[in-house]
Amino acid sequence: MSNAGYTQSNSINLLEVKGLRKYFKVKRSLLELIKSRGDKHYNNNSIVRAVDHVSFNIRQGTTFVLAGESGSGKSTIARLILRAIEPDEGSIVFDGKDILRLSKDEIKWFRRSAQMIHQDPYSSLNPRMNILSIVSEPLEVHGVKDKKEREEMVFKALQEVRLEPVEDIAYRYPHMLSGGQRQRVAIARALVLRPKFIVADEPVSMLDMSVRAEILELMSSLKSRYNITYLYITHDLSTARYFGDDIAILYKGKIVEMGRIDDVLSEPLHPYTQALIDAVPEPEPSNKLVEKVIRIKPSTDEVLSNGCRFYARCPYAMDKCMQEPPMQEVKKGHFVSCFLYHSK
Repeated sequence: MSNAGYTQSNSINLLEVKGLRKYFKVKRSLLELIKSRGDKHYNNNSIVRAVDHVSFNIRQGTTFVLAGESGSGKSTIARLILRAIEPDEGSIVFDGKDILRLSKDEIKWFRRSAQMIHQDPYSSLNPRMNILSIVSEPLEVHGVKDKKEREEMVFKALQEVRLEPVEDIAYRYPHMLSGGQRQRVAIARALVLRPKFIVADEPVSMLDMSVRAEILELMSSLKSRYNITYLYITHDLSTARYFGDDIAILYKGKIVEMGRIDDVLSEPLHPYTQALIDAVPEPEPSNKLVEKVIRIKPSTDEVLSNGCRFYARCPYAMDKCMQEPPMQEVKKGHFVSCFLYHSK
């Protein structure tokens, strides 16, 4: 069963991604070319399949988590959805419209409806602009010309992200704020246009542990208040469980498992998902003395050209894994791409 049809019942999809593909050409060294020449199973061309026919739906008013290691393609998918780069293939339907077919005037509507919170609260804010200017910049871009109106909208956004007193914060510069405060500014900048959809790319990974829960709680309260839909990108499954509703596990450009977050994290099916969960730090002190066995082979860059992406690292790899396993529904709403669960 293809994951292109993945959805939850009794819900409206705000975003539908189908068959999304993005390949990048890369230069390979002479040594790499010589090394791969004699191996019939592995890809020896100079193409990185960053996103390879990825499909998922995001229900309106929910948080969809895209999780995986660095280099799995998470941020590339975000850039494709926001039209920062163009896909090689596929469709992205937002609020009933295929955004890849929008005209210049129509794309402005989408950019107002979809905003982004970046990972780094230090580099994502212009150090030469004060907070008022940073948060009001999207308003100027989208035609809010009245200065007084912009100021009122910025002050309200700063209040909503709990940066007070707003009259003081608005005239400070980024270097005068803590990391947590800077990320609240970034959230206010995304919020000020009242978007339907926000891409949050590792929004708490660079913050102190004590601040992470506060930021996620803030984002969750804003979701409830304004019916915001999130695409939450992370490698941290502990924050994913706290913040997410549905999840897709991504490995080297492919979704290997997908479903409701409690189902996937409580009963992981794919060996890669199991390994990710094995690697999560244990919060219970007494359990730290128990030796953990991570069910995965050492990291490798080897990838089958036509088979399972996880073949080289999987402890359960079989000959049939030389072919790509189809995505199928093992339990209601719980999908996995693995021959261990292939219907006979």
